[in-house]
Amino acid sequence: MSSLPVSFMSMRKVIPSSQRHIKKVISSLVVILMTIGATGCAIEPVAMSPQTAERLKSQPPIRFLLTFDDGPARPRTDNSTLSILGTLARNPLQPGVKALFFVQTRSADAGETEFGRDILRREVDEGHLLGFHTATPHHANHRFLSPDAFEQTLNDGIADIVSIQGSPPKLVRPPFWNYDKRTFAAYQLRGMHMLLTDLSANDGKIYGIKGSLRRRSNMLHLLTAVRERIAAGELPAVDGSIPVVVSFHDINSYTADHMAEYLQILMDCAQAVQLPTAVKPFYDDKAALERAALARSVRDSTQAVRLPGFWNWLWE
Repeated sequence: MSSLPVSFMSMRKVIPSSQRHIKKVISSLVVILMTIGATGCAIEPVAMSPQTAERLKSQPPIRFLLTFDDGPARPRTDNSTLSILGTLARNPLQPGVKALFFVQTRSADAGETEFGRDILRREVDEGHLLGFHTATPHHANHRFLSPDAFEQTLNDGIADIVSIQGSPPKLVRPPFWNYDKRTFAAYQLRGMHMLLTDLSANDGKIYGIKGSLRRRSNMLHLLTAVRERIAAGELPAVDGSIPVVVSFHDINSYTADHMAEYLQILMDCAQAVQLPTAVKPFYDDKAALERAALARSVRDSTQAVRLPGFWNWLWE
């Protein structure tokens, strides 16, 4: 009989000890997560040379031109494209932001469906602009399609967009940002101008781990490079500001969940690299958005382009 009280008392001593251990582990994890969060959020001012500072004085402010690839998203619930549309319309920085969506009009179980077409119609109804991405069932590289298949996807995609917005697309972004003289000429022949990008969220991966602890440092690094191009006079001004093209993927649920944060990141990075933004830092008018995108489009297939990340290396 005496063993029971002893065991019970021992258990009473063990349980608080275990609880203290668990609390210590949890506290340590919280500290680690807070440290990671602080690393992801902190943006230190980026120094610039006196020459760059002087040249920037004569340049107009920048304006972020938001673009989205690969949509419409497939899920019928918690749809990332619809979530992004909601954030663009209602956010604390600038409600009513308009964007350019490079769409897959016949993507399997997405753009090919009435549900997907309804999303594209909503994009148009809410004042956004549709550009052509592809009209293949999957995300096929146009360079590797047969001549007949390539012509078919162009004709199908243009017809699909006309049926939705009433006019053919003026802008195209090829899958994987990859093109050659043949595909570029085909786009031009059909009145489509190719727009690539200055900044990329690197969010094209939509399966598995989609989060990005480097979303701030990545944008800061890319915008620092853009600053030098602006100082060198390489980027044109349109309607009193310099359009800086930013690329996201609206089929990425992580991007959708963090869209408002991404808008703030862009503003924070602009401040860090000392690039003034326009009074309205994002486009809010479809016509102005289109003018800016056309001004930033690639004029010639031999024109040297600078893609973010490893893309230049991949396609060279």
